[in-house]
Amino acid sequence: MIKICCNSIGVFGYALAISMILLYVQCKPSKVLDITVYTSSQDGDRLTLENGVPSTPDEMSPLPEIKIDAEIRFQKIDGFGATFNEAGMICLNALAPEAKDVVLKMLFEPDSGAGFTLMKSPIGACDFASAGPWYTYNDTPGDTSMNHFNIKRDLGPNGLVTFIREASEFGQFEIESPMDFAPDWMYFSLKQGEKHIRPEYYFALAKYYSKYLKAYAENGITINYLNLFNEADNPWYSNVTYKTMGEMIKDFIVPHLKAEGLSTKIQLGETSNRPEALRKFPEVLDDPEVRKHIHSLTVHGYDWDQFSTLTEMHHNYPDLPIWMTEVCYVTGTLYPPNGPKKSPVYEFSDGEFWGNMIVNDMKNWVSGWIYWNMILDQDGGPWLISPEHGDPDPNQQHPVVIINRNTKEITYTGLYYYLAHFSRFVKPGAYRINCTGGSPSLNFVGFLNSDGSMILNVINNGNETDCKISWSDKTTVQRLKAHSVTTVIRKI
Repeated sequence: MIKICCNSIGVFGYALAISMILLYVQCKPSKVLDITVYTSSQDGDRLTLENGVPSTPDEMSPLPEIKIDAEIRFQKIDGFGATFNEAGMICLNALAPEAKDVVLKMLFEPDSGAGFTLMKSPIGACDFASAGPWYTYNDTPGDTSMNHFNIKRDLGPNGLVTFIREASEFGQFEIESPMDFAPDWMYFSLKQGEKHIRPEYYFALAKYYSKYLKAYAENGITINYLNLFNEADNPWYSNVTYKTMGEMIKDFIVPHLKAEGLSTKIQLGETSNRPEALRKFPEVLDDPEVRKHIHSLTVHGYDWDQFSTLTEMHHNYPDLPIWMTEVCYVTGTLYPPNGPKKSPVYEFSDGEFWGNMIVNDMKNWVSGWIYWNMILDQDGGPWLISPEHGDPDPNQQHPVVIINRNTKEITYTGLYYYLAHFSRFVKPGAYRINCTGGSPSLNFVGFLNSDGSMILNVINNGNETDCKISWSDKTTVQRLKAHSVTTVIRKI
């Protein structure tokens, strides 16, 4: 600190003091950015904390440059995660208790694990409800009063309630719940084209949903989002149309949930791909009496790359968040062009595909990103077989984590690491912020967390390169390893 007393010095001394102040200001070190960097790469890095401080670039350097403007903000982020299924719990239960806890920590612990914050838990059976035969919570025909409703199977050692409870010991997350099928007796039949709910059972179905929500709550689990049907209005699951779902929501579901004192948020239904949502949602959302009840729009990623349809949907319905709530590889059935032909996939390099999908979804207004199976075994299973419910055999799929039930070996896939770079560092409540520049091999997206920290996630799809990062008040240089995902965190 330099102090000046004008009464005790002459003109010369005063001028000298002023010169000293100017010299002090000029020589004072500029603010050092508080930057932390984590990398996962083909070189073997796995969420590795990088050493050293990013350098300051030469102004004339021809390096690619990413410019960040946190003043321009887009969608609010609700979270990242995957799905609870019986298949995953069966795999976990094949491990010793200590190893089981390690897997759950790696998935849910917010500081050292992936920190999943947004999860999916199906209502009743789906193709990976693998602990027994097909089931619903009420298989008693005609029981419209739901006297025989029970979630007994979900409370078992391989059940979803058990799975969710154990996961919640290691992290905090919200849950959305969709349904493949209502109880069989509610349909006209299970023949193709006849899998519509009989109108006389609409109220019974509303009661079925409320019973589910209350039964889980009684067991300490809050289902935050109710999603009526999974991939409906298609040949493989319920043929229920979106227009009918809108009528159910407006006239039966919402009134009954309110009468039961439930404030669960409503989602319209999960489409099988992004473009399907653009085709099927409008006939419901254009009805203001339905739209006012819808919290968010949920789509699946089985088109693989039609991201721009989400931006179009956002422009049509800017008040409704968009979630990507399911995608995976299915052996012999669902793979992207030039993708792997067999599940599960052990190679770390596969994560690059998923990392690019997450970035592209985020840049097209996705607020929540949920993968399908969180855990499967070495054969991509086990799966439930029920052809009349659209559940085939075989049905090998790719998970986030592979557990070999024979050798007890645990594999955290490339998908795990690329997804964890988002789920650990981008917190619910963050906003996507404006990021421009880069190069053809770099795919990137930025976020502003509620604590003021900025997150830049960069997928490098090419060779190792240095890259300028401009933070509005300062520019640094960051090395990006070949075929990697790098998270650069600027703390305030």
